[in-house]
Amino acid sequence: MRLMDWLACVILVLSGFTACAEFGSYAFVHPITRRLPQREFIVVEQGLLTSFGRVMPILMPLTVIVAVTFTISVWDEGGWSRTLAAAAAISLAAAVISTVIFNVPINLETGRWDPDNPPTDWKKTRSRWEFFQAIRSWLLLAGFVLICACIAVRLDG
Repeated sequence: MRLMDWLACVILVLSGFTACAEFGSYAFVHPITRRLPQREFIVVEQGLLTSFGRVMPILMPLTVIVAVTFTISVWDEGGWSRTLAAAAAISLAAAVISTVIFNVPINLETGRWDPDNPPTDWKKTRSRWEFFQAIRSWLLLAGFVLICACIAVRLDG
């Protein structure tokens, strides 16, 4: 298998896993957790911060690095391969930038909350986090779909 094939496989797996984990959290987990009572909600969110917090700080930037590397590797092909790979890398990078600027500070704050006595504006803070979770989830999903399209175009050509 050529190096290019391995790189395509790696970016497909990385972007797929990252997008699925974040989009699944956004679309399927958080709509349920929002209905929990205050204490249970905060305990669950703090647990999710621990589990996702072990993996995503590594996977999300790594996905961008591999996406940029993949884009560079297909650049000379031109056409749709170049366009789709570049758009994917931009989408994935925007998701990471959004995460670092908006979600991470809220995550750090949420992790310090006392579940029995959270700040009075805790719901507003979590709503702001959910808004930016939606943005990054859609950006990650778009990046994955664009990677899939790029690979499909390359296989077809």
